[in-house]
Amino acid sequence: MDQSKALVALQALANPQRLALIRHLMGVQGHAAGTLAGCLGISASALSFHLATLEGAGLIRSRRDGRQVIYSVDRAIMGGLIGHLLNDCCLGDAEVKACCMAKRDLAMPTLSATPAEE
Repeated sequence: MDQSKALVALQALANPQRLALIRHLMGVQGHAAGTLAGCLGISASALSFHLATLEGAGLIRSRRDGRQVIYSVDRAIMGGLIGHLLNDCCLGDAEVKACCMAKRDLAMPTLSATPAEE
């Protein structure tokens, strides 16, 4: 994956609702938009916006099934993004790779404001 595609994908993922959509879709082969809206508790218009953003970034794809549109994660693109981060950005660092493979919940560090120096 080239850097420009990775940046578009990362920007699309930098939203709580879109990240929740990806998380939900990773466990299934696909869901209809109405099902997704119900599962995630978001309006149809908000869902449409988020799905379009993720689809535009290449992270999800859609297919018609009768009158419904079924959305699913493009696992090859997701894997390419993770591979790009691990190999190109982190240069295959062994510690980073070990953290990726560990089955533990690593808390994300929080940014705290530091007082201005006097």
